[in-house]
Amino acid sequence: MRIDIITVLPELIKSPFEASILKRAIENKLVEVHFHNLRDYTTDNYKSVDDYQFGGGAGMVMMIEPIDKCISELKSQRAYDEVIYMTPDGTVFNQQIANHLSLKGNLIILCGHYKGVDQRVRDLFVTKEISIGDYVLSGGELAAAVLCDAIIRLIPGVLGNETSALTDSFQDNLLAPPIYTRPREYKGMKVPEVLFSGNFPKIEKWRDEQSYQRTKERRPDLLDD
Repeated sequence: MRIDIITVLPELIKSPFEASILKRAIENKLVEVHFHNLRDYTTDNYKSVDDYQFGGGAGMVMMIEPIDKCISELKSQRAYDEVIYMTPDGTVFNQQIANHLSLKGNLIILCGHYKGVDQRVRDLFVTKEISIGDYVLSGGELAAAVLCDAIIRLIPGVLGNETSALTDSFQDNLLAPPIYTRPREYKGMKVPEVLFSGNFPKIEKWRDEQSYQRTKERRPDLLDD
């Protein structure tokens, strides 16, 4: 997989890819991540990427020309499965979308800023608009990092245990069950005996029941789906 991230603040988004799982995935050549500074595609001396919005109103708008130049240059080099725009009014990101995107080959992620992008960018280039929640960030960089982390960890070989991602919360519209490790008892709190039974069908049944109960209590909306 190759991910190209278009941003006005590459220094903000690079750090998550320089540590932990994302770093190892890149070093092991399981994924390529490239950052493109939108200011490199401007034509004026001030490297302007935004301007006042027509019709008046507060907030600056990202101009179409540098975005067009960047995306067109990338598309001239390879085909892309999706051009994703990170925006608060996009489809709310979930595990199913992460699963779907993890199967793609090449992705472009456009990080919004200021008041957003000229609508013509969305009309001409963007194939998918994604939000990570019903709130507003100062830019799309952190949202893009969240998106990439959720996608990359699903690529075969990225996680040490191939089945780990399959048992995450939301994979089957249920929250993950309680998990335990040593010590077996701590300050009077004991690990459920079933986990020491060695009866794996019984353990899986317990985990399924716990997942359902936890989802019913905390996220009943998931059961409606």
